[in-house]
Amino acid sequence: MIKLNIKDEMSPLEAVVLGTAKSCGGTPKLEEAYDPKSAEHIKAGTYPKEEDMVQEMEAFNAVFEKHGVTVYRPELMTDINQIFTRDIAFVIEDYLFKSNILPDRVPELEAIGYILEKIAPGKVITPPEEVHIEGGDVMIHGEHIFIGTYKGEDYPDYITARTNLEGVQFLKEFFPNKIVKEFDLAKSNTVAEDNALHLDCCFQPVGEGKAIIHREGFRQEKDYQYLVELFGEENLFHITKHEMYDMMSNIFSIAPDVVVSERNFTRLNDWLRSQGITVEEIPYAEIAKQEGLLRCSTLPLRRK
Repeated sequence: MIKLNIKDEMSPLEAVVLGTAKSCGGTPKLEEAYDPKSAEHIKAGTYPKEEDMVQEMEAFNAVFEKHGVTVYRPELMTDINQIFTRDIAFVIEDYLFKSNILPDRVPELEAIGYILEKIAPGKVITPPEEVHIEGGDVMIHGEHIFIGTYKGEDYPDYITARTNLEGVQFLKEFFPNKIVKEFDLAKSNTVAEDNALHLDCCFQPVGEGKAIIHREGFRQEKDYQYLVELFGEENLFHITKHEMYDMMSNIFSIAPDVVVSERNFTRLNDWLRSQGITVEEIPYAEIAKQEGLLRCSTLPLRRK
């Protein structure tokens, strides 16, 4: 059996599901793009090649091996993009929640079925159909559960809006003793620099009481100010709109003092080191062309 335990974003990692870029189906048609950044690269002829993405993910896997983390990989599905395991499920405490994902992504969830079978049945939760929620929008921080959402009445018009208010309410009822705080995120189907696809695209806790944040990723100033008051202005590393576009907040913590980051994030990586954090730099810029990065590629199962 696989034991689950996720109570924050940075305690020492013991077990994780890492996606795979093998047999990912090549360049999709423009109408098949799930986000504006992928669409941008499809149009430009710069969509990432499978062999490059496989190399990037194996570099990530090597870091996990270096730090003694148990790594599970999805069963390989032919011609299906299985990189972003954070989209399909997430763990809070000792419960794994299946995401209600876009219908044509259901095979990705099936590909981790062998993992779900090793988890106690009562610990695998399938939310009701009306509940939309993806793991990139969910973060645990002490007594808080942070959730990215979109509160506009035109929610159904945005393919980039992945977590609805029903999803927020579902977690509030499931964890009545937690502070479940939702954040109204900026969305765009067409302009990647204006789109916070998930919460981890514009915010992420890191280290001891620090966080990375992009102010314009929040539609409401009060949501941004909530995090300023919680973390303290001096503990926030602010990123620009273009740095958000590059996915700079979407790094991954193996421990409070060990972070995996993209090697080109010089400004961020220097700041992390100034905070006493070891930065494992790897190439991940090709995968970033799909509006996802390191946190998106992982489904943590257990931390100490």
